[in-house]
Amino acid sequence: MNAEKSFSLKNRWFTGSVLALLAIALVSALVGFVWIPRAQARDAMVSLWESICRAAGAPGQYYTPALEETGRRSSNVIVMAQMMAPADSASIGRGATLAMRCTMCHGARGMSPAGSPHLAGQPAAATYKQLRDYKSDHRASAIMRPLVEELSDENMRDLAAYYAYLPRERLSDPIDQHTPRLVRNGDPMRNVGACASCHAIEVKKPASPWLDGLPESYLHQQLLAFRDGTRRNDVNAQMRNAVRNLSDQEVAELARYYAGK
Repeated sequence: MNAEKSFSLKNRWFTGSVLALLAIALVSALVGFVWIPRAQARDAMVSLWESICRAAGAPGQYYTPALEETGRRSSNVIVMAQMMAPADSASIGRGATLAMRCTMCHGARGMSPAGSPHLAGQPAAATYKQLRDYKSDHRASAIMRPLVEELSDENMRDLAAYYAYLPRERLSDPIDQHTPRLVRNGDPMRNVGACASCHAIEVKKPASPWLDGLPESYLHQQLLAFRDGTRRNDVNAQMRNAVRNLSDQEVAELARYYAGK
């Protein structure tokens, strides 16, 4: 009988204990699901719901209004492990002839002295995809579009095979530097995957370029283009989702790090 009275709402001590526990739980939820996610974000969250979703490990939305799809695919290239056949000497030779038109920007041996991306040693699938995207206008460039407009699919495969065949040289000595956290681990709270999971040389992910040693100005420009949505040829918006919440400082740090590798 006394036990029943102890757990009754008429018992002020029981009622007070329940209310106190509820208050503590509410405050904890607000701190864990709202205050901390907002404090760690680069900008204020657009909504309370997004804060809660991010704290729970599930992004509330994958696209900002600037990145909404317009019904057009980001690329018409189907990326898969078997998208490129093994290159033979004939294909590499044809690619070397075609590449004579590319030397002004990309260098005689695929290493650019002018801030353009280095193509030597890049995976053939990565170079091929970008050429296809330039031709289909999925990646905009006033310089590249006229150059690739008349290339056949075989031409683009030959060019990709040639540049993959070239040895990757360095135009400057690598810099001894600390690996940024975003490269090693990413930032799960902001839906940012580790850069190394796609762009490390040993990963060999289809159509993903190697970033080591690329010009800092080029890397910085492309990261900003993905962040503001002006570059949209990433499959399933992977890059746009990865960088859309990065700060200017983080973008500059990543560009500087990969350029110095």
